[in-house]
Amino acid sequence: MNKLRKLLSFRVWRLIILSLLILIIIGLPFKNVAQNTTLEMLQKSPIIVDGYVLFKVGSLPNFRAEERAEIINTALAEEVFSSEPIKIVIVQDSQQTAIRNQTTKRHLLSVTEVDVIEGINSFEQATIWKNHLNKALARGQLERSSSYVRNATLLSLGIILGTIIIHCVLICLGMWGEKRWFRDWKPNLANVYLSKALIKSCWRIFLLVSPLVLWFSGILYICSLFPQARSQVYQIRMLLGEPIFSLGQKSYSALQLLLLLALTVSLWFLVKGLVFLIKSYLLSRLGANRNIQEVVGTLTQYILLFLGLIILLQLWGLDLSALAIIASVLGVGIGFGLQNIANNFISGLIIILERPIQVGDFIKLGDLVGTVQSVGARSTQIKTWDGVSIIVPNSRFLESEVINWSHGDSTSAIRLPIGVAYGSDIKRVRVALLKAAREHKEILVTPRPKVLFQEFADSSLNFELRVWLLEPRHQFRIKSELNYAIEKNLRDYGIEIPFPQRDLNLKSSHLKHLISNILPTPDSKHSPQSQSDQEVDQYLRSSLNDDELDPLEDRLTENEINALVKQMCSDKGVSIQDRRYRLNIYPACFIGSEAVNWFVKHYNYTREEAIELGQILVERGIIHHVLDQHPFKDSYLFYRFCDHEK
Repeated sequence: MNKLRKLLSFRVWRLIILSLLILIIIGLPFKNVAQNTTLEMLQKSPIIVDGYVLFKVGSLPNFRAEERAEIINTALAEEVFSSEPIKIVIVQDSQQTAIRNQTTKRHLLSVTEVDVIEGINSFEQATIWKNHLNKALARGQLERSSSYVRNATLLSLGIILGTIIIHCVLICLGMWGEKRWFRDWKPNLANVYLSKALIKSCWRIFLLVSPLVLWFSGILYICSLFPQARSQVYQIRMLLGEPIFSLGQKSYSALQLLLLLALTVSLWFLVKGLVFLIKSYLLSRLGANRNIQEVVGTLTQYILLFLGLIILLQLWGLDLSALAIIASVLGVGIGFGLQNIANNFISGLIIILERPIQVGDFIKLGDLVGTVQSVGARSTQIKTWDGVSIIVPNSRFLESEVINWSHGDSTSAIRLPIGVAYGSDIKRVRVALLKAAREHKEILVTPRPKVLFQEFADSSLNFELRVWLLEPRHQFRIKSELNYAIEKNLRDYGIEIPFPQRDLNLKSSHLKHLISNILPTPDSKHSPQSQSDQEVDQYLRSSLNDDELDPLEDRLTENEINALVKQMCSDKGVSIQDRRYRLNIYPACFIGSEAVNWFVKHYNYTREEAIELGQILVERGIIHHVLDQHPFKDSYLFYRFCDHEK
C-alpha cells in the first residue's frame, strides 16, 4: 500500500508539473497579448490564418473591431480551403482602398484610416497587408495538400518514436545512476566538496523534468505541423490570455495566475535548496548541532519565502497597497476564525526555539505515549508504540505537562509495586525482587536496583522495586518481563501474594467450644499445615545459599570494606598514578575497567558484582569520578579515592 501511494503521488506531481510547463511555455510567446488591457482589446482585433496573427484591424463607426475581424477571418478561411490559385490585388478608388482575390473575385478586407500606421497612406498599408496575406494563404493551401499531410504524418510518427527512445534512455540512465553511480560515487570532485544529497536531488529533478520537457516539445512541434491543431493551440492561448478579474487598476488573466503559481513553486524549491546549503555547508562546518541547524534553517526559510513573495508580487505588477483591505480582513479572521491556527503556528516557533521536544524523543502527552517523528510549523507528528502516527497541534505541548524521557539524560526509572502477605519473610521478599532485576539484561547495574518497604496496608505488606534502564521506550515490555520474573521468584520462595481480607470476631462460649473441637490445637506437632511449612522452609534453605539470600551490600561489613580499600591502595592493589587525557592531567587516579578486573581476580566476583561493589564505594563516599560526571562503570573512566584529595 505504501509503494502504491508513493507511485500515485509521484504520478500526480508529474501531471501537475507537466500542466504548468505546458501552460507557461505556450503563454510565453504571447506575453504581450496576455498583458493587453481591456481598452486595447476593444480598439483592435487580430486577423488570424491557421493560428498565425498577421495584423490587426480597428473599429469603424458601424462595426466594432471584433465584428470586422470575424468577417475577415471567415473570408480568409474560405480562401484557404479553395483549390484555385490565389492572386491578391489592391483596388483603390476615391472612397476606400480594398484588398481582393482576383481569381475568385472575393472582397477580403478594406483598409481604413484607423488601420493605417502613422507616417504612411492607405495604399502603402494595403501593400504591406497584401504581402502578409499572400504568404499566409499560400502556406495554408500547401499545408492542406495530400503530399504535405503525408509527409507531416510521417514526420510526426518519427518524432514520437524518437521521443519514446530518448525517454527509455532516460529511464535506463536513472536506474543506472541509482544502482551504480550514487553507490560508488564519492563526494569529492575537482577538489571542490559537493554534497552527495544535493547532487542526488538535482539528478532526480533532471530525471523528472527532462521527460516532461521532451514530450511537451515533441507534442508542440507536431501541433505546429498541422494547421487545424495550430489553430486550436492558439484558441487555448487566447482563452488563457483573457482577463478574468481586476485588482486595482490592472486586470489579470488565467495565464498570468498560472505563471505566478509556477514562479511561487520555483521560489519554494529555490529557498529549500538554499536552506539546505546553509545547513549542510555553513552551519555544519561551524560545528552547530542538529537542533541549531533546524532552528536557523526554519527561520531562514520563512523569512526568505516572505521576502520572495513580496518581490514576486511587485514584479508581477500587483500593487501591494491594494492588499490593504485583504490584510485587514485577514487580521479579523485571525482574531476570530483563525485563532487556533495562529496559536499553533506561534507555539511551533516557540518549540523550535526552546527545543523542549526534538525529533526522536520518547514522550508522554496526556494519554499519548510515543516517539516524535517531526516538528512542523503547525503540528507535531507522534508515532505511538503500536505504530500509529498521531498529529498533535503544537499548542498542546505548551498548555499541558509533557513527560520527555529523552530530554537530557535518557536514563529513567521503573517503579513496580508489589504486595505480599503478612507473615512473609521480608528478607526473602527483597532477595526475590532483586534477583528478578539482576537477571534482566536491560536493567542497569548502576544505579543499582533498590527495594523499598512502602507501608503496612490493610491486607498486605507493600514493597516497591525501583530499577533503571537506558531506553525508556522499552519500559512497557521490560515491566511486563519483570512482573513475570517476580511472580516466579515469589512462588519459588514460598511468598504469598494476598487477597483483600477482613477479620471476623465472634463472641460466644458455644461457638468457641465448637471451634476448639473441630480445629487442631496449636500444640499439635504433627499437623499437616505445620509439616508443610517445615518442608517448604527446608527446601528453601537447601536450595539457597547465604550469598544468594543476602545482597552484596548486606554481605559486606564495615571492616571488610575498610580492608578492601586498604588492599586496593597497597602495592598489590589497583594502579594509582597520574593520567593524561586530552591535554589534561588527572593526578592519583585509577581506571574503572582495571578496578573491575582486580575485583574479579582477587575476590572471585562476577563482573556485575564487581561493578556493584564499585558503585557501593561511590555511594559511601570512598571513591568518585574525577569530574563527578559518571557513576562507577566498567570502562575507560578515571576514579580517585576521596582521602587522597584531602
